[in-house]
Amino acid sequence: MSRVDVTEAAAALLRSLTERHGPVMFHQSGGCCDGSSPMCYPDGDFMLGDADTHLGDLDVGLERAVPVWMSKAQFEYWKHTHLTIDVVKGRGAGFSLEAPEGVRFLIRSRLLTDEELAAFDD
Repeated sequence: MSRVDVTEAAAALLRSLTERHGPVMFHQSGGCCDGSSPMCYPDGDFMLGDADTHLGDLDVGLERAVPVWMSKAQFEYWKHTHLTIDVVKGRGAGFSLEAPEGVRFLIRSRLLTDEELAAFDD
């Protein structure tokens, strides 16, 4: 069971971005200049630390899964949700790898079921 998933459209874009940039990762933004967008970076370009929580890994059909991270403080607000990374047309944040493509990643969320919450036991 995972807290995160990915649509096929987003998975296809991640495969393309990985071909060009090498392994990638996500950090779910907490707001500010980029809104609340999932930001895609070359793996290792975003400095992670003790203040970050690993939400899970996305299987996008590559040898290596795409890890998804979020700040621990933001996770406290989101821990009751399942997040799906999708992609839509439009201009995203300038720091995320998909920005030049004319599309942007976004999060679709749903509440976790009672069974799912019990299994995670945060």
